[in-house]
Amino acid sequence: MASTGREVSAVDAMKAHSRFQEALALHQQGELKEARVLYERALKWQPSHFDACHMLATLMYQTGQLDRAEALFVKALKIDPEAIHALNNYGNLLQDLKKYKSALACFDKALALDAHYVEAHNNRGDLLQQLGRWTEALESYERAITLAPKYAAAYYNRGNVLGMMGRFEEAVASHTAAIDIDPHFAQAFMNRGNALNELGQLAQAVESFERAIALAPDIPYLLGTRLHVNMQMCDWRHYQEHLATLLAAIKSDQPASLPFPLLALTDDPALQQRAAQNWIRTAHSSPKQTLPFTKRATKDRLRIGYFSADFRHHPVAQLIAGLFEAHDRSKFEIYALSSGPNTGDEMRLRLEQSFEHFIDVKAETDDQVVARARALELDIAVDLSGLTTGCRPSLFAARVAPIQINYLGHPGTMGAPYMDYILADMTIITSESEPYFSEKVIYLPHSYQPNDRRRSVSSHVYTRAELGLPTDAFIFCCFNNNFKITPETFDHWMAILRAVPGSVLWLLKASAQTEDNLRREATHRGVSADRLFFAPKLPMDQHLARQKCADLFLDSLPYNAHTTTSDALWVGLPVLTCMGEAFASRVAASLLRAIDLPELVTTDGQAFEARAIELATDQAQLKALRDRLTANRMQAPLFDIERLARSIESAYEQVHARRQAALPPVTLRIADTH
Repeated sequence: MASTGREVSAVDAMKAHSRFQEALALHQQGELKEARVLYERALKWQPSHFDACHMLATLMYQTGQLDRAEALFVKALKIDPEAIHALNNYGNLLQDLKKYKSALACFDKALALDAHYVEAHNNRGDLLQQLGRWTEALESYERAITLAPKYAAAYYNRGNVLGMMGRFEEAVASHTAAIDIDPHFAQAFMNRGNALNELGQLAQAVESFERAIALAPDIPYLLGTRLHVNMQMCDWRHYQEHLATLLAAIKSDQPASLPFPLLALTDDPALQQRAAQNWIRTAHSSPKQTLPFTKRATKDRLRIGYFSADFRHHPVAQLIAGLFEAHDRSKFEIYALSSGPNTGDEMRLRLEQSFEHFIDVKAETDDQVVARARALELDIAVDLSGLTTGCRPSLFAARVAPIQINYLGHPGTMGAPYMDYILADMTIITSESEPYFSEKVIYLPHSYQPNDRRRSVSSHVYTRAELGLPTDAFIFCCFNNNFKITPETFDHWMAILRAVPGSVLWLLKASAQTEDNLRREATHRGVSADRLFFAPKLPMDQHLARQKCADLFLDSLPYNAHTTTSDALWVGLPVLTCMGEAFASRVAASLLRAIDLPELVTTDGQAFEARAIELATDQAQLKALRDRLTANRMQAPLFDIERLARSIESAYEQVHARRQAALPPVTLRIADTH
């Protein structure tokens, strides 16, 4: 033990020890304010009292007074540099302070002093997991488990990192081991459910979620996740009950659902904003302060950084690839910062060629990415992930660029005060719904959605017979993801089938359980189950080609077909939509108006049914619409990516000019440059 600098009398030492014991008892009882007073008294009598100093540091850490805690840990470790519990606790604090190198040094020193210190192995694994060093984290957890085979937390943490590595079967086994040790481990039930969901074992995932909710009803976001997975199975047995509980929780500002699943459950833009704000506030709070931007020297070109986890075969990439290629390189220097997997697929390779600078930041921490972005001196950062899988709002909370724009990936507001603008159009966001967007709206002149003219369609001409479809029936279809099919949407579809004798509905093939659920629901609505057909998964070019065998695409509400509408229109398949109130429920209408087919936009369920029945029973009218669609495809704004690029570039120039003039973000309307 190090020298303390002054001698303490035996009486003072006894007083200090007595106060410490009283403080420790109060601390253990949760009486933190009183415990703090007594720890400080103990240190007054004996400044070198290691235990009082260490426990006061721990109490400060527990109560969020991190700077004070850090000073006390430093003092305690000067008194006893080899106190492994203090080293471990100090490492946890340093991790929270994002002083990762120092935190790792603390854990390593503790383990050098005692290689059998199980908790330090586990905590070291947590730090390495946070740093994205998953293989090393796994090794730390394995060491903890070897030393303590009944250590549930280590199995749980190992399961989490295995899930991050995509090793979902092993993740399920690890979470199950944690549950076997601790049957009340709610988080382990939840994350086992997440891994089962990734494996497509949806019923088992819901069962695990139910166990977690029973143990911890307020576990963040799980109510929404459970309902979302049930929607993927089209299991609506408890739909109304679960939806009512979920919406009530969101209205009371509880973190009940991740923002994305909610888009398919409610058409209320105010509730969607509230859920987004709840998630941003609880999961991705802004840093205490962000560094100001230095005004970079005037350059010939604006620097635009596109941030995404989806630079690969993904709907976002399929839509936007052409935009990157269409940018005017004489005016704009284009960067990609990719935080998703490098799949090496055809789209990934195309995108790497589309940017002047393609930077893979998947393995970098938030701090590293922010530092890199700052070094690039970006003028504008565009977030293409929003609040979807793989998103990293913390980057934008720390400000990667002086202007930050929400675009395309998340069809709604991010609810984040640090996002300056959202790219939209007059159909997507109305003046009435503007208040429900935390961002200022940039209104593009036509549809906000980019579309790629290079998308490939197989030359194979499919017949209905080879697809297993009836040759003489009117074929309605919807190739949306199953979670978008609500009971209300299905009600309308079945009413249409009842009114059009012999017609059928062609949907995407999912699990056998999902198909059984939909067939059962059809029967309950008076429609024979054999009028539902399911399309197996095919490569995209073949999937596009087979859609020509359908007669009319029926859209869903409140989450429309987005990329899927563009797919159908590209191959000449008319899409009938019902436009709602929120962003996600107005996208198909935006696309149809941009290809000059407003007749296919309805605004309520009855009108939607009536229009579908009318088109199914008036072949001449439907053919006229198909012919117009074919004629408009290469002439209307929807698929004119160059035209959209000029509009977006005009938006970039205008928001940049406002910042240069020290003006705040405002709503902007971009004129058509065509």
